[in-house]
Amino acid sequence: MKHRPGITLAAFIAALLAAGPALPHGDVAPQPVNTEALPDVGEEWLTENPYRDAGEDVWRKAVEIGDSGYNQNCARCHGLGVVSGGLAPDLRYLEAEEYGDEWYAERFREGYTQNGTTKMPAFGELLGQKAAWAIRTYIETRPDDGALDAHADRLKEIRDALASGEADAEALRAELAAIAAEVETASGAPVADSAAFRAAAFLERDGAAGFHAAAEALTIGLSAAH
Repeated sequence: MKHRPGITLAAFIAALLAAGPALPHGDVAPQPVNTEALPDVGEEWLTENPYRDAGEDVWRKAVEIGDSGYNQNCARCHGLGVVSGGLAPDLRYLEAEEYGDEWYAERFREGYTQNGTTKMPAFGELLGQKAAWAIRTYIETRPDDGALDAHADRLKEIRDALASGEADAEALRAELAAIAAEVETASGAPVADSAAFRAAAFLERDGAAGFHAAAEALTIGLSAAH
């Protein structure tokens, strides 16, 4: 899969400052994240995402757990699917490299206060390191803006074929996997957790029994893209 460099850390911070004031987080309590299925990473905080290159099974589980953890704790300010509305930084563009990891880990642990107002609470002690890196894994695998545009018409056709229940599961899985391989992340991470990727995964795991889940993944992904 192609690896496209993401935005540099300096440019990301400049964009952060230009984005304007983030919404204060207020008194919303952080929600716990169940990370029992992920490998332990030790007590000392790491400076690089340990799940990025830990093998496909661990990576997939980190994305799944990170998806849930992000949408419970981060989406309120940073946007559903990590697509920011402009009041907080769009975290998709924080490059998936060690220097991006260091910035992310520090902000996750310590939070962010501006002029005495808490813009982001410190999540480190509340959620822990495994949750931090799972969320980071999910964030960095988000597709770039417009990443599915070239394939939108065909993905709609595939979705409709899946919804009808009359389709060749293996042929569509292979086609979805080929489309997924062309989808680029905003961060430069090598694999995008796109709607095509998720739909292919459902078909790979469940075959024809996964038609409904795969069709739903495409519906949600295509809707989010617009």
